[in-house]
Amino acid sequence: MSLQDLLTVLSGGLVGFSLGLIGGGGSVLAVPLLLYVVGVRDPHVAIGTSALAVALNAFANLAQHARAGTVKWPCAVTFAAAGVVGAVIGSTIGKMINGQHLLALFAIVMVAVGVSMLLRRTEEGDPAVRMDAKMAPRLVAVGLGAGLLSGFFGIGGGFLIVPGLIVASGMPILNAVGSSLFSVGAFGVTTAANYALSGLVDWKIAILFIVGGVAGGMFGMRLAIRLAENRGALIKVFAFVLFAVAAYMLYRSVGPLIGLS
Repeated sequence: MSLQDLLTVLSGGLVGFSLGLIGGGGSVLAVPLLLYVVGVRDPHVAIGTSALAVALNAFANLAQHARAGTVKWPCAVTFAAAGVVGAVIGSTIGKMINGQHLLALFAIVMVAVGVSMLLRRTEEGDPAVRMDAKMAPRLVAVGLGAGLLSGFFGIGGGFLIVPGLIVASGMPILNAVGSSLFSVGAFGVTTAANYALSGLVDWKIAILFIVGGVAGGMFGMRLAIRLAENRGALIKVFAFVLFAVAAYMLYRSVGPLIGLS
């Protein structure tokens, strides 16, 4: 195994761990990990490859959450179905944008996601919530918007989906984390397929990334169940990591244009 292969597996492990723990973050970190740790040179290939890897990791983590009984299936499927439509539109637009410009926009979204994590309220929610006629339109509307942004930036969208599910349904955060993984996987597969049609997926790196992600996801899911009501400190740390990575991405993508690198 080469150094690049090892770095790919370890990076995948970090992504899987994040997805299993908080239902997001992995997809946001996957692109910068592929670019700056693994060494993928084309931002569009990094986005396409990460979308596939994150999608399959999300489905692996979904199976573990389903066995633990944390998935609200009717809500998850409704949200994902609407989001897939948005992901097709978003990923088609994303491929048309200059790679460096897309990275700059991606970094800005990372900052927004970090801020939203810090501002997120930690309400308990209703563990017995069930989808009804009033809830379904909210799930469709929020799902469509989350899918659009997910496809455009090539991310699973867990940080959009988890709060979206909470707002649209009122479910507890642990159920939102478990349920969000169905959408993360569906959005990622849709985006990856769109990028693969244009030859923008590195299959070897994707497979190694997935191997690491499955292992990391097992640890993340177990820790999520243990820390279901006490993850505030971890979320704060993760938010500040997002800020640091976003700053570096802006430096790499915008810096040359303004003479900083």
